Amino acid sequence: MPVAQDWNNYWSLDQTQKFTKISWSKRRIIRILQPYMIIGNKSLDAGCGSGFFSKYFCDQGMDTTSLDYSDTALNIASNMTQGRTRIIREDLIKENLFQRINEKFDVIFSDGLLEHFTNEEQDKIVNNLLSVLSDNGVLITFVPNRWSPWELIRPIFMPGIDEDPFVLKGLVGVNQRNGLKVIAKGGINTIPFALSPDKLVGSIWGMLLFTISKKIV
Repeated sequence: MPVAQDWNNYWSLDQTQKFTKISWSKRRIIRILQPYMIIGNKSLDAGCGSGFFSKYFCDQGMDTTSLDYSDTALNIASNMTQGRTRIIREDLIKENLFQRINEKFDVIFSDGLLEHFTNEEQDKIVNNLLSVLSDNGVLITFVPNRWSPWELIRPIFMPGIDEDPFVLKGLVGVNQRNGLKVIAKGGINTIPFALSPDKLVGSIWGMLLFTISKKIV
């Protein structure tokens, strides 16, 4: 598992600044997020990284919190949002997150988080996020796809950061074994162009897989 210093080093690299820019990948993620953007609702960008999505949530009128355990990433997120997001430095593996945050969120989003942790650690993270998810809220999770060609070249673009990519069944399983109901799932970015056959084969070949889940109440 990468430690905070690994992430500090990664986010300080010049090449990582491209992740603050719009891309076809981010546009497709935004399409999935858009129905859940409600002005005044609370959003948590869990493992906020570059802060791109924290800025997006702020721009949509969401009351936004950015969480990471890399100080460098949090500084980038603060700059990206021009100070509009609430910054929290937290380790999501540490238990009882709700006692330290004491807040509930309508949308909890993560992109590129779970794949850096073991199965046991993933369960701890999901349970922590579940503890701060409102009863009617959604947990939206994006992870890399094991069978995407991107995985062949990823180490070049993410030096020093190890990960264990997913298959869709595995991502669904993480949600279900932690008491969540998956209401939508799939994959995006089968090919890096404006038109991509994501609905047909995204869940098999897409660069990213996703689930949208709710509490079982």
